[in-house]
Amino acid sequence: MTDVAQPTMPAEGQTEAGPTDRTPSAPSSAAPAAAGAAPAPAAPGATTAAGGASVGGAAPTGAALPARRGTEGMSQTELGLARAAALFERVDPAEAAVLLENVLKLDPESAAGWILMARIRLVLDQVDPALDAAAKAIELAPEDPRPLATASRALTLKGRHEEAVTMAYRAVIADPRNPLWQDRVAWALLAADRQIADAEQAARTAIGLDPNEAHYYFTHGVTLDALGHADQARQALLISLRLEPDNPVAQHRLAVLNGEIQRATEPKKRRWKLFGRGGDTAARSNRPEEYL
Repeated sequence: MTDVAQPTMPAEGQTEAGPTDRTPSAPSSAAPAAAGAAPAPAAPGATTAAGGASVGGAAPTGAALPARRGTEGMSQTELGLARAAALFERVDPAEAAVLLENVLKLDPESAAGWILMARIRLVLDQVDPALDAAAKAIELAPEDPRPLATASRALTLKGRHEEAVTMAYRAVIADPRNPLWQDRVAWALLAADRQIADAEQAARTAIGLDPNEAHYYFTHGVTLDALGHADQARQALLISLRLEPDNPVAQHRLAVLNGEIQRATEPKKRRWKLFGRGGDTAARSNRPEEYL
């Protein structure tokens, strides 16, 4: 998310109006164009989907949490989903999972419930259950891009890169105007260490769809660096930091490019570290995609 995040896993949450992992507030003026990026197309239209949660992450590593509204007239499933989402937003994913398990026992056909469960399982580093939940959501809502992207992230974590890339592209096909899914394609390809030019193209597309989101410039910088275009990568990272100055991961990447920090001699295992687990979370970005 990632794995972001990201990532965003990206900062979490959004209403049902759009299946996005995060909805950054747009600055008053448009951000600079990405290094080598094409002119930005119109902002993507929101895609309505039934409740549910974002992909783990990220990011910008998902999808929307159930929209908050008064409890009057809500079904037991909707009420349970809202409570689980509230727990998740308060960074209590374990308790959210327990509550959501009970909801899904009573209503196993709730696609929104399985979408949220998949995301929660990813946050808890429970990759296999996350993939199972995403698969159930895909079965119930095959046209919803959110469980496809969640499954893609989980498959990346498991090292099943071909399937992860396929799922990411399926999410793009389902909702081509959402930059989150373009970003997921980029990171799935980066994790697979193949078709990096396609990853760079996906990153540029994400920027075109949302030119005010710092994370997409970060992704673009990583893909450009992987292609050996150091100067363009540096420019993309500088734009990312201009939009989000306190992102420690982007700062580190830029320092490596500038020769201020020695690049690792042996590549680390390409794996998501969800939400900064296993280290000092205060010094990490909240997007899982930024930990490759």
